[in-house]
Amino acid sequence: MQDLTTGPVRRHLLTTTGFMLVTMVFQTLYFLVDLYWVGRLGTEAVAAVGIAGNLNFVVLALSQMLGVGATTAVAHASGRRDRDAVLLAFNQAQLLAMLTGVLFLALGLALRDRYVAAMSADAATARLASEYLLWFVPALALQFALVAMSAALRGSGNFKPGMIVSSGSVVLNMVLAPFLIFGWGTGRAFGVAGAAMSTFVSVALGVVWLGAYFLRPDSFLKFTVGDWRPRLALWRRMIAVGLPAGFEFAMMAVYMVVVYAVARPFGAAAQAGFGVGMRIVQAGFMPVVALGFSVAPVAGQNFGARRGDRVRETFRQASLMAAVAMAVLVLLCHIAPASLIAIFAQDPAAVAVGEEYLRIVSWNFVASGLIFVTSSMFQAMGNTIPSLAVSALRMAVVVLPLSVLARLPGFELRWIWYLTVVAVFLALALSWLLLRREFERRLVFDEPVVGVMPAV
Repeated sequence: MQDLTTGPVRRHLLTTTGFMLVTMVFQTLYFLVDLYWVGRLGTEAVAAVGIAGNLNFVVLALSQMLGVGATTAVAHASGRRDRDAVLLAFNQAQLLAMLTGVLFLALGLALRDRYVAAMSADAATARLASEYLLWFVPALALQFALVAMSAALRGSGNFKPGMIVSSGSVVLNMVLAPFLIFGWGTGRAFGVAGAAMSTFVSVALGVVWLGAYFLRPDSFLKFTVGDWRPRLALWRRMIAVGLPAGFEFAMMAVYMVVVYAVARPFGAAAQAGFGVGMRIVQAGFMPVVALGFSVAPVAGQNFGARRGDRVRETFRQASLMAAVAMAVLVLLCHIAPASLIAIFAQDPAAVAVGEEYLRIVSWNFVASGLIFVTSSMFQAMGNTIPSLAVSALRMAVVVLPLSVLARLPGFELRWIWYLTVVAVFLALALSWLLLRREFERRLVFDEPVVGVMPAV
């Protein structure tokens, strides 16, 4: 365990964000390299991977629901110096992750053909997306175990093992991808399915690798057989904290599905341009995502230790860091948006759609970064209901008007991007108001918790 309740808050944020950022950089490289190789297969292949990749948001929603709950439970117990509660929360999170992963695997494989048929602009795109999902769904199912283990480690302030395993598995994925996609050295080219195969192999090895860490004698977190009996009360508490956070990612999945559905009449090139643009935005947001993963345990341990002053300082420092990082991304998307899209898409029509998307939505990047930080603060204090309200507002501002606008003559995709910008700024205003209320209600403590966590 790393004690985050003493020492400079900024140093803790920078250190923990650094560990997470290394992981995120490798994840970003994987997404971009994977997209680069798939882009060599044609516009339909890019669109197919984009459609299949929407399920990643579903997994993010479910796994973050579990991960946020696990991080918060472990961080609060660590702040209270209660190691028995730490171990119980860790083991229950692993049990819940396995059950969720098995359920997702069964449903994902059973429904994949219906999903791609409903989302694809043409039969060729649907066929490629189905081939991709045959391997990608099992890879996503394994992510639940990986997320649960990494989340518990973050709650205890230990970011290094998750960083090493995630980075190593991503490097393996990047190396395997071209061999399986194009058949380098083997003469057996699997096409888009090869990209998903490399992901599956890499994630499976990552789960085994990280799981072995908890078998070490000196590990603070351990697999404990006695703690694997289902504790439904603890499950309810973790899910109650994580559910609104998972809802945020679920709303992102809904947004993606709606946009792909609305873009169907515009053809595969429009879907490909949007898909590439979204991947670039995801890559650019990695620093803020890493910061958000760091804010929750830093503020969470201090909340558990009843250090309200340090919780507020965590928010101030993280907000400044997020604003600076997102301002850089805004400039990049205004200086060379077409060049960014052209790296991954060859079709001029797809490049045009992606360029326009980046120019417009980049205006909300700084606001989105601040919303990430605010959401992490809600997680740290164990009340993520406000995040649920913010996500619902964002979705309502986009989806409800879009259901009407998409039927109008002369409808253009750019209308969606403008709605997105408006929604984000409204969500930022609401999130700040709700966070201020939470600070006033929950950061009132008699005295901080002192003491040292028993050594392993």
